[in-house]
Amino acid sequence: MIAMTAPRSLTFELLLLALLATLWGASYTFIKLGVATIPPVTFIAARTLIAAFILLTVLRMRGLRLPHDRTTWKRFAIQAALNSVMPFTLIAWAELTIDAGLAAILNSTTPIFTFLLTLVLTRHEPSSLRKFFGVLAGMIGICLIIGVEALNGVGRELLAQLAMLIATVSYAGAAIFGRNFKDLDPMMPAAGSMLCGAVMLIPLSLVIDQPWTLSPSTSSLLALLGLAVFSTALAFCIFFRLVNTLGSVGTTAQAYLRVPIGVAIGALFLSERLTDTAWIGLVCVVAGVAAMTIPPRKRNATAVTS
Repeated sequence: MIAMTAPRSLTFELLLLALLATLWGASYTFIKLGVATIPPVTFIAARTLIAAFILLTVLRMRGLRLPHDRTTWKRFAIQAALNSVMPFTLIAWAELTIDAGLAAILNSTTPIFTFLLTLVLTRHEPSSLRKFFGVLAGMIGICLIIGVEALNGVGRELLAQLAMLIATVSYAGAAIFGRNFKDLDPMMPAAGSMLCGAVMLIPLSLVIDQPWTLSPSTSSLLALLGLAVFSTALAFCIFFRLVNTLGSVGTTAQAYLRVPIGVAIGALFLSERLTDTAWIGLVCVVAGVAAMTIPPRKRNATAVTS
């Protein structure tokens, strides 16, 4: 729990939150373009490897070194599983069949699951009636988005949507577990978890996809580069900083910001369109997440805590 006594500090953190929302909002379009010709496991293995290389290079330039103790590396590995290996791969697989905009909406429910996990497991952040309303609104939105497909018995697309929700729960766990790195420079858990993620995924890529046999398109390779550099390496540095300054639930506020961003980018570059039911679900999800993450106004408040 960190207090920010200067309004200027809070303004800077909120600007970083908006930047993180934009970087992650664009990631769904990057993924959609990438998996068009690169299989999901190989695409994500390359993403984590490139991001790890960039982050390690920046750390070296800053004169910082990753810790050598076994405990910290175990935590890096857990963070990698929760925040990259599992969700990255599930999202990439899901986007083989669902639109980038729909993926952005479903994945924006991270604050809902973060709140539920903190309520059940850690209880390190306060609950309120407004947050419970947020959970209810978000769940209604999810049901509106995937309910029609479930009733119609759509197979793989429904599985893809459920995969998105599992990825979202994994992100929620990562936001909470990220509190274990408060004593480290934000780039260290970002670099360490990306490196662990690459170590986990590369062998799977070699066995499953045999990447040397692939012929990726130029657009897929450019999407991979943009995803790794901007939506992963840079975004993860910002993410770990914000977990320390705004808290785990506060950090996931970027989820409701990235929904319109992700949908707009998908519409602009991929010519995607949402169904009427999905639009209603989007409104419910955004309202629910906003209710849970926008801090209430306080009279004569001189500090903001999370």
